[in-house]
Amino acid sequence: MNSDIGRFSTAPATVETEAPAESPGEEQKPPELVYGSTEEFLHEQLLPTYVRDVDGRSAQWCVEWYFHPEAVSRIEALWRAWEHLRLDGATGISVWWKDHADHHMSVLLDPRGPFHKCDMKAHRDPEHLEPRKAPKGWFPDVRTQGT
Repeated sequence: MNSDIGRFSTAPATVETEAPAESPGEEQKPPELVYGSTEEFLHEQLLPTYVRDVDGRSAQWCVEWYFHPEAVSRIEALWRAWEHLRLDGATGISVWWKDHADHHMSVLLDPRGPFHKCDMKAHRDPEHLEPRKAPKGWFPDVRTQGT
């Protein structure tokens, strides 16, 4: 098993991870990312730690997950939240699991979720909603209000 999977456990005991700025006006550098992309995070952190039986009945996944805009957005959100919360050595891992991983993975793996037409062997393009536009004037552009 990959020893890097539990990267939360190596987080410092406090939220502050960078040394204080040397002078009051100097900005601190943001912490370096552990993963460079959504895909790297998915393959190296998320899927090795979030293990479920994907049988198509109780859980569904698509081998070409990247063709599903909702899945990409949710996995990106998981990655960004993980990168932020890993810095909290006290409760970061718990918050990430409870508020992020469990929520988004339940939606992604749901048999009626974004992969509902796919299986572990074949991708099928998702059907996109095609809503009608509301009548003109119902939703005015608030950026142009009061100018």
